[in-house]
Amino acid sequence: MPFPIRQAGYVFLRVRIMNTMISRRRFLQASSAGLAGAGLAGWAAGSVQAAGRAAPSDRVRIGLIGCRNRGFHVARNHVRLPDVEVAVLCDIDQGVVERQAAAFAEAGGAPRLETDFRRVLDDPAIDAVIIGTPDHWHALMTVLACRAGKDVYVEKPMALRLDELDVMLRAAKRYDRVVQVGQQQRSAPHFQDAVRYVRSGALGRIRHIRVWSESGSLLLPQPDGPAPPGVDYDLWLGPAPQRPFNPNRFHGMWRYFWDYGGGVMTVWGVHMLDVGLWAMDVESPRSVVSMGGKFVSPDSANETPDTQTALYDFGDFMMTWEHASRQTNMPYGMSHGAAFYGMNGMLVVNRNQWEVVPEVQDGRPLMEALPPVRGKGDGTNYHVENFISCIKSREEPACSLEAGRRAALAAMLGNVAYRTGRRIHWDAPQHRIQEGADADELARYDYRRPWTMPQV
Repeated sequence: MPFPIRQAGYVFLRVRIMNTMISRRRFLQASSAGLAGAGLAGWAAGSVQAAGRAAPSDRVRIGLIGCRNRGFHVARNHVRLPDVEVAVLCDIDQGVVERQAAAFAEAGGAPRLETDFRRVLDDPAIDAVIIGTPDHWHALMTVLACRAGKDVYVEKPMALRLDELDVMLRAAKRYDRVVQVGQQQRSAPHFQDAVRYVRSGALGRIRHIRVWSESGSLLLPQPDGPAPPGVDYDLWLGPAPQRPFNPNRFHGMWRYFWDYGGGVMTVWGVHMLDVGLWAMDVESPRSVVSMGGKFVSPDSANETPDTQTALYDFGDFMMTWEHASRQTNMPYGMSHGAAFYGMNGMLVVNRNQWEVVPEVQDGRPLMEALPPVRGKGDGTNYHVENFISCIKSREEPACSLEAGRRAALAAMLGNVAYRTGRRIHWDAPQHRIQEGADADELARYDYRRPWTMPQV
């Protein structure tokens, strides 16, 4: 029987709750103390007041590093707050930084413009930075920002390679910095409610978590050539290997090349894998196997797969990640999501909503069905509020580096398993992949000189 979800065109199954199961009303009326005890209070504990205007001395002054698309979106969510000023815009593309500066000017702002992020870090008037650069820069910039005394909002994945993860954690701790990883579902109220429901035990023992996304661009091959005017391409490459400029490996499309990103696995996989790890409160899988390939467009310029499945073994349950570029018929009619399969029923959640469907035995439901509970966006606004609140309180943010590390690690292991073509085992105490030099090499980053990761 197909899943009876409204979004897929089916009539939602309504049943009478069994007396022994948790009720919808009891769940939704659960105390805020219980929420906080599960580590899910997140943004609500210190939401920034959205009225009035703070005095200049009370404002948090932000520098945005990487001004296109996601970085710009996150910065816009910051400036809507009364006690935040985006004081500097920095991008290696002069055209981009000037265009975004015009957008801030229309809103009454007048940020300084830079092309080298080191000038932003050297500015003692900057309290925090947003790192919205390509993924291969995330770790190094975060460590340098912490060393410079800045708090950090870094986009996901927080790093591309295993050896970067622990350095980032050590840097934040040593320099006493607040670092928020851009896995914004952690601050979205409806995701928090869904996670709390999974943890309540109402679904019964969880045996399988399925996470997925329909996503990914397919790139036509293009010849190498000169970088566009106004672009500092050498600084864009930074620690990545030297390669000629190619438009396919530049703005936005870099994510489909292994030197700079991890494909759809690190675009959407990090988000959805994080939901599973968060709800189950687990650190890392025991082993991973992954298969896929360039099945939709074998001749595309992409290095990363357009179709991929990864299976994660956690011992007493498994989690699967699936992505399929240009496939609109994804599970339950949702382009992305996370489904938790318990012995009593299933919970499915995405950025739009969450709901619960019971298992039925002998014509009787094993639990109550919860109709869709709508969300309020992807959570970025709440995530930004939480970040600014934590800058002031010095409390741990909704998505700490520890939480970001778990999701980044899961995505890394999935991609290493895919690239080696075999099952890999994770040695958690030693923080290493057990299988061979080739797997370990894929998991480590050899920075291009003169860039080096500081010793922390």
